Amino acid sequence: PSAEVIGGYFAEYEDAFDLRVHRPVEVSAVREGPGGRLRAETSEGVWAPRALINATGTWDRPFWPRYPGQESFLGRQLHTADYPGPQEFAGRRVVVVGGGTSAVQHLMEVAEVAAATTWVTRRPPLFRAGPFDEARGREAVARVEERVRRGLPPQSVVSVTGLPMTAAMERARAAGVLDRLPMFDRITPNGVTWADGRGVDADVIVWATGFRAAIDHLAPLRLREPGGGIRVEGTRAVRDPRVHLVGYGPSASTIGANRAGREAVREIRSLLAEPGDGPTGGPRDRHVDSPSQHAIAAAV
Repeated sequence: PSAEVIGGYFAEYEDAFDLRVHRPVEVSAVREGPGGRLRAETSEGVWAPRALINATGTWDRPFWPRYPGQESFLGRQLHTADYPGPQEFAGRRVVVVGGGTSAVQHLMEVAEVAAATTWVTRRPPLFRAGPFDEARGREAVARVEERVRRGLPPQSVVSVTGLPMTAAMERARAAGVLDRLPMFDRITPNGVTWADGRGVDADVIVWATGFRAAIDHLAPLRLREPGGGIRVEGTRAVRDPRVHLVGYGPSASTIGANRAGREAVREIRSLLAEPGDGPTGGPRDRHVDSPSQHAIAAAV
């Protein structure tokens, strides 16, 4: 499993290339700084970079929808960010909310041990047959890029890729595990109900409702467009060319982030080479606690 090897891989990568990574560091805010620099306020002091790669992704910002009666539920509610494995659902009646790949994977695991499962999604799931080849990959990336170019928030991955139909999913569908119900209207102390009077009793509600971009620390820069997202060209924030976003929109995947990282570095190298502020030029913020940086990458 990748979780067992990826940490070690990146540790070796840092050593091999002598990357001076500081951790753990929390970035609380990035705002306009002195002399055309940015001001990054962090748990390790204040930094004054000329450019910033924001690689914060989405994983530490799970999305919890709100529904009437949610606080009255007597059972357990959890997000897939805290999914403990199927063993904790043995003998329980479980409602899984969400139409993404993780929702389907967790649903199939839980169904093996649960007393009953119910799958609920806002829209009918779109299952995709055949391989997710290069052409389909390009099409999916292009659709996400079009949204962020217009300043709209990125949508879920499955909204542009669909759900890949595997042999295990075929078996689950034949067994009725993937029989989907529309989104319920209310949560009750003992389950969920719909406006037409239907109801399902539940001991657990699993919210497989995805994540949102972790970009609140960039709010002082006012990068958001009226549509709610940050308009991005490539990786560059259109409202501030000093800020590049990796892990946002089309780069919100391991492969996409690798490609976007290279693009961001190329653009920042060009930015730093512009005349008017040499490598050591520009005023130093007298309140900066850490050395002023030419460019920093933020990951919280």
